[in-house]
Amino acid sequence: MEKLAEKTVSSQLIFDGKILHLYRDDIALPNGKPAEREVIRHIGAVCVIPVTDDGCAVMERQYRYPVAEVILEIPAGKLDSRDEDHEAAARRELEEETGYRAEQMIPLGKFYPACAYSDEAIWMYLAKGLTRGDRHPDEDEFLDVELIPLKDLVRQVLDGQIPDAKTQIAVLKAAIHEGVL
Repeated sequence: MEKLAEKTVSSQLIFDGKILHLYRDDIALPNGKPAEREVIRHIGAVCVIPVTDDGCAVMERQYRYPVAEVILEIPAGKLDSRDEDHEAAARRELEEETGYRAEQMIPLGKFYPACAYSDEAIWMYLAKGLTRGDRHPDEDEFLDVELIPLKDLVRQVLDGQIPDAKTQIAVLKAAIHEGVL
């Protein structure tokens, strides 16, 4: 795959935000010709699909400002640092946003939500053996938590009713793992 690699010649920070860091990079293409890339650097994130013993997923509805919609999605959040343990971060986000704790966290893999312009990676987990407790959302998080049968979520994903990528992927992976698909 080395023959397909693009090489960084120089990199300039354009915007240094709280979550996103935008760079303009000069690169050398595999054929040696120059090109330019705009790249968003992101610390990384986790998401978790919590499934109860009776087959319901713990879901959230949250207003997402960039798309001006309330979106049905799974609990998720950014890492506190690039070195943070992914499972620990998933457990933290699960409890903060939903109040649930999990006996078991099953890794479902990672994915890149927009690899054409961002290095963000999201690690996915399936949470099992749930115990309900108190929520501790961040000060700027406003969301409603609800239980929805996993089989119903699969139908919603396939019918195009759930536009969130991490939720689509995690629902389908969890459904396969749980024998729903």
